[in-house]
Amino acid sequence: MATTTDPAPGAPAQAHPRTRVRVPSQFPYRTIAMGTLGSTLLLLGALGAGGILIRDPVLGHGPLSWVRFGHGQMLATAVVYAGFALVVWAWVRLGRYMLAGRIGSRPILIAALCWMAPLLISPPLFTRDVFSYLGQGAQLLHGLDPYAHGPAELKVLPNVVQNVHPVWQTTPAPYGPLFLLVAKGVVSVTGDNMIAGVIVTRLLLLIGLAMMLWALPRLVKHLGGKLPVTMWLAVASPMTVIHLVGGPHNDLLMLGFLTIGVLAALERKHALAVVLVTIGMLIKPTAAVALPFLVWVWANHLPHPSRVRNFLQAFGISLGLFGVVFVVGTSVSLGSFNLGWVTGLQAPTLVTNWLNFPTGLGQLVHTLVNLVIPVPESPFVTVARAVAMVTLAVFGARQWWKSRHGGNEAIFRMVLALLATAILAPPTLPWYLTWGFVIASAFPWRRRHLAIVVAVASFLVLAYYPTGQQALYDWWFVVPVIGLSVYAAASLLRPDPLGLVGAWRREPAVPDFAAGDEAVRSRPSRSTA
Repeated sequence: MATTTDPAPGAPAQAHPRTRVRVPSQFPYRTIAMGTLGSTLLLLGALGAGGILIRDPVLGHGPLSWVRFGHGQMLATAVVYAGFALVVWAWVRLGRYMLAGRIGSRPILIAALCWMAPLLISPPLFTRDVFSYLGQGAQLLHGLDPYAHGPAELKVLPNVVQNVHPVWQTTPAPYGPLFLLVAKGVVSVTGDNMIAGVIVTRLLLLIGLAMMLWALPRLVKHLGGKLPVTMWLAVASPMTVIHLVGGPHNDLLMLGFLTIGVLAALERKHALAVVLVTIGMLIKPTAAVALPFLVWVWANHLPHPSRVRNFLQAFGISLGLFGVVFVVGTSVSLGSFNLGWVTGLQAPTLVTNWLNFPTGLGQLVHTLVNLVIPVPESPFVTVARAVAMVTLAVFGARQWWKSRHGGNEAIFRMVLALLATAILAPPTLPWYLTWGFVIASAFPWRRRHLAIVVAVASFLVLAYYPTGQQALYDWWFVVPVIGLSVYAAASLLRPDPLGLVGAWRREPAVPDFAAGDEAVRSRPSRSTA
């Protein structure tokens, strides 16, 4: 019997964690409304504190222009953080209902879509990357090679050019040629209208979200997870709602092709899998990390008794398909076969912050040495990054070899390689962690691991200010953010973990397993899909 109010957060769904009990279906109206209010506040606050335009035609000289400066901008920033707190609070409450077996995947999907809706027309949040997308698309549209020149070389569309972040004004594009073709199409329609350009870009990137929503339920069946958990992790997470959609970021479109590609491999449609993931690579090159693992999946589905022959056959066909899609996709996107975009991948290394583990380690060593003798920072960071790249290569090769039996094990190792790439290869930007998390969400998860994800996701959104500038060296800001992120993680497992509301209103902790599920594992068994 459905109710019109939220289920009790964390209310046990069964008397014993291994006793399967069917609980009444309930719909979390208030929680969805809370998150929607939060994302609406994000939209309103972003008008003054987000990635606003240099010359804003909406608020620039109107009666509300005060929200872009001084105390007005401080108020707008406070509104943004209040909205973020409500979104995270709603997400955590939704997670407690899910773990208690009170809701299924449908309410979670509806919640995520409601939270995303206000952000479709919002100024960019916690990033300005979308302005770079439009600038590079404008270059391609007007005959400039975006892999040889930065947007500053463009003499037309001044609104597009001036809103690109100064770091990227003279930097070649680091994105795949197919995505630049998409950006070119956007600029050809919106021209110098940056507001329309941002909105149209978001709408096109939602194609990736639709692809994920189609593929994830099917991936869950192969990888052994629970669909509500997957939807909560991969779709309703602030990383997706705020970073990928609110940003927006082209990683969302790449993830659409990656998830369907992985699904195709598990369903023995291997040629299609290689084609789709290669297309994903032509959007965001990181998708290439997945391709070697898909070769093992293919090889283990071939019937010949010789494992070597099966591998060589799968590898040869995969390489041929990759080459055809790579050449055709690059040629169609750029008008000729231009490999300049491969060298353009070095551009993001200009970003240095301690979120990237080797960069942070190099900076830490430099700080300690600098206490004794003044030395420049760059040698320490360069050496640390070089060591990390060697480590990443060894780790990736080891994961690839361990995936030689194919099946779910190969996909799990692929996830580890994607996460390692996001952490060890410079730079590490907050939304890069979604590369691995989206596929990982379809595996079984333990409660404590879900809590860790809450802490990581909350922190990674706040690692940058709403304007898109990094906040990682403002320790007066970072330390409270870490504390609040840990509190959010604890709140998933037990409402009001510090007893701030009072014992008389405290609710029961979440049961050890949701709705009688068997113990869920964070690592899959080695089985052939």
